[in-house]
Amino acid sequence: MEVQEIFAILHKWGIHTVGQLAALDKEQLGTRLGPEAIRMWERANGRSSRLLKLIRPAESFQESFEFEREIETAEPLLFMLRRFLEQLAVRLAAIYLVAKELTLRITFANSRQVRHGTDSSDWRNELAAAGKQTYERVFKIPQPTNDVDLLFRMLQTHLENFRSEHPIVAVALSAEPIKPAGEQFGLFETTLRNLHQLSETLARLTALLGGDRIGTPVLEETHRPDAFRMQPFGSTGFQPVGQAGVLACKRNGRQDACLPNSQDCCAPLSPALRRFRPAVSASVLQDEDTLAHVRSGEMSGKIIEQRGPYFLSGNWWDEKSWARAEWDLQLQNGELIRVNESKGTRKIDGIYD
Repeated sequence: MEVQEIFAILHKWGIHTVGQLAALDKEQLGTRLGPEAIRMWERANGRSSRLLKLIRPAESFQESFEFEREIETAEPLLFMLRRFLEQLAVRLAAIYLVAKELTLRITFANSRQVRHGTDSSDWRNELAAAGKQTYERVFKIPQPTNDVDLLFRMLQTHLENFRSEHPIVAVALSAEPIKPAGEQFGLFETTLRNLHQLSETLARLTALLGGDRIGTPVLEETHRPDAFRMQPFGSTGFQPVGQAGVLACKRNGRQDACLPNSQDCCAPLSPALRRFRPAVSASVLQDEDTLAHVRSGEMSGKIIEQRGPYFLSGNWWDEKSWARAEWDLQLQNGELIRVNESKGTRKIDGIYD
């Protein structure tokens, strides 16, 4: 029988208080209403015990300080940050954790608020909010650690290029904890010797050159030649390529290209295009519709054979639209080159090896 049903029956009997319930006979109450009524009677008479479940609140690894006077130089700020890191390192090490992320908050003496994220280089994105202005920056630690010197250099490198129009009144530093990770590499695998040193170097280069010029080049989803974008470096270890590349084999006296896991191992090798970066400006003479002679600072000669033009275009739907024509040319001296024309200008892309 459910508790609500027991309450309904007790109300019909005229039992409306805990004292009236405690005055009833336990055995008769259990016979008529079941074991749930007995548990209610025991709680009313103080004969039942309920264990207290202790829940440890989540520990916050944060240190903050409010300056008595406004500061305008980096030295007092760095002094407090060093002290914060030492305290956080001790607290984390006591429970066998390390820091994987640091969040720096600096409060200024004016009436607006700004926030700075890790993926944006413009920290002056102002948000309408009441109170004092707050600058926030999240530092991703490449390899979680409690090394105070390494963490302090990370903060110091960032603050070297930090500028503010208002004095500082408060600073706070929080750490995101994580268990230290153990990683065992294979016999032929390796990783960077010092991820922290690499991260510090990248931070300095980013401050000097900008975030869009530091990283790994990644090809864009377009047919436009040499179209790429810069992607931030990852912190994973480098692994050897192994046998995933193109192999060479000889069959019937012919040099062929062999791809692993391919049914047809041997296919004719195609010449590789050795590109000029940047492309070389060239003058191309025409005989009616046929290219006759090419001249540039790198090479010149009579054209004896041509393939093309091959027309390419893309992104016609936005401001990045492009169009070009390409020719593969053989010169009289035997050189094979690629020439392109874009916006009325002809250039040599490269030479085939």
